[in-house]
Amino acid sequence: VQLQASGGGLVQPGGSLRLSCAASGSIFSSNVMGWYRQAPGKQRELVAAIPRSGYPNYADSVKGRFTISRDNAKNTVYLQMNSLKPEDTAVYYCAASEDGIISRSPVRYTSWGQGTQVTVSS
Repeated sequence: VQLQASGGGLVQPGGSLRLSCAASGSIFSSNVMGWYRQAPGKQRELVAAIPRSGYPNYADSVKGRFTISRDNAKNTVYLQMNSLKPEDTAVYYCAASEDGIISRSPVRYTSWGQGTQVTVSS
């Protein structure tokens, strides 16, 4: 599956952004979809993931601030980011896994989008 991420940008602390990830291919509804981020000098980390059906999973650092959702009819997954903090600054990647359950390991995600920069700064 091919993924195209968009929606990043520069926002002030406390602001909001919504990232979108459009997927091609008919297997979208069978995948776990996730958003990762990678800040300079840090490892890529899973921010949020959502299975085809069931409950999403979030990193502790974003719980209560970020919401992941998916629209299977539109083959799109979203990441709504509220109350943004400077430490949220990173390149955000969407990813798709063929697994039926959520994994935090990047090796379980076989398709990756190109990344979109999110910068939180005053």
